[in-house]
Amino acid sequence: MNQEPVRARAPSEQGQFKRIESGFEHFLFASRWLMAPIYLGLVVAMGVLLMKFGKEVWHLISHVQSMDEGQVIVGVLTLVDVSLLMNLLIIIMFSGYENFVSKMEDLHGHADRPDWMGSIGFSDLKIKLIGSMVAISGIELLKAFMNVDVLADRHLAWLIGIHVTFLFSGLIFAIMDKLQCGQH
Repeated sequence: MNQEPVRARAPSEQGQFKRIESGFEHFLFASRWLMAPIYLGLVVAMGVLLMKFGKEVWHLISHVQSMDEGQVIVGVLTLVDVSLLMNLLIIIMFSGYENFVSKMEDLHGHADRPDWMGSIGFSDLKIKLIGSMVAISGIELLKAFMNVDVLADRHLAWLIGIHVTFLFSGLIFAIMDKLQCGQH
């Protein structure tokens, strides 16, 4: 077998490869800023949800005299639903930005800075996300039960199935997280 010896790279060649590698790594690192417009879009989504919330509050106030108890409860549950979703967006925006884009150093001494900011990792974010999804789907299920007399069985079955799926997913995430923490 005729094998040619592996040629060692000249020092100038090594330096050139190192510069290319370093440039690529800096480019890759800077690409995290592509997430910033996504978080800005979530701020806009919160504005849309705020308008939905205001519309629902106005509807409740203006129709409270003609609504029965079930309709009032469904209206209030809708407000809670929007509130949970906005809280979830805040958690995703802040923790995502701090974990993947840049630290919010200027806000570390701010009196209104939430304690959890800067301490929610990706694993914690997954658990909070699925927990919020379970809460939101639970509220949707509760709203459906308030109108069970006009709801198709198939629609109710889908709502229950989705809620159970979220519950099961949350349980699996929590178990996996617990097992991972035990390994470290």
